[in-house]
Amino acid sequence: MKNILITGATGQLGNAVVNFLLSKKYPVSLIHALVRDEIKASVLKDKGIDIRVGDYNNVESVQTALKGIDIVLFVSANDLVHRTQQHEYVMKAINASDVKHVVYTSFVNKENSGPSPIAFITDAHIKTEQWLKESGKKYTVLRNNLYLEYVPVYIGEKVLETGVFFPAGEGKTAGATREEMAEVAANVLISPDKHEYRAYNISNNESFTYAEVAETIASVTGKPVSYYSPSQEEYKQMLAGAGVPEGFITLLAAFGEAIKRNEFDTPGTDLETLLGKKPVSLKAFFQKVYGK
Repeated sequence: MKNILITGATGQLGNAVVNFLLSKKYPVSLIHALVRDEIKASVLKDKGIDIRVGDYNNVESVQTALKGIDIVLFVSANDLVHRTQQHEYVMKAINASDVKHVVYTSFVNKENSGPSPIAFITDAHIKTEQWLKESGKKYTVLRNNLYLEYVPVYIGEKVLETGVFFPAGEGKTAGATREEMAEVAANVLISPDKHEYRAYNISNNESFTYAEVAETIASVTGKPVSYYSPSQEEYKQMLAGAGVPEGFITLLAAFGEAIKRNEFDTPGTDLETLLGKKPVSLKAFFQKVYGK
């Protein structure tokens, strides 16, 4: 068995991966966590996890944290502005280390005929995947689709009153839950030799439209829920009127446009195969969200 380092271990995905490793009886002595804030990692420390402090902005700190590590789960940075530079720093640290295998949480990247409205997100992932291929290290790329947990964020808390108001047109998404993506990462880390030099499409078996989101919420709650896909301008004006911060408006609108262009319409069986079970369906997800 190998020494594993989970980066971003206090984040939702990284923490879930650690918990799955523990639940699958991976030796706690072989699980290590890279964190920026040791205080926030107290829960992990209480579980017996070795805590290593490092920052994606500091090559030396990450390189120090990689000492004695065989395989690293490189969780992508959440700083959209500085992500590319941070990933370059992490790769420099990995290249200078004795790490044998890197598992990277990338992002679904469907070939598109024109510039992507979310290029500011996908570009860093594309570059990082290329750096991995050039590194000489063994690697596994997990190209995660959108989390199903993002759907309630996109449609708002008052969806039962307002209906689904989101500029996604008739575009489809093959999103899955964060927990499923975390379990896939844990399964790959436990048996890395089976996944060397592979890139997986971590998407649900079936895609859904936001009209189907409205229909599903209606069927789960027993209340009528309509769907309206506004123009980008109308959508941004509505969010601004509701007091949503400008940066968040830009982000939500960009994702709406990307969904409209079917950039997340990448259904497949990799997720089910790596999980060993059927992924959570849209209806099952909403049954949990709305408690019925």
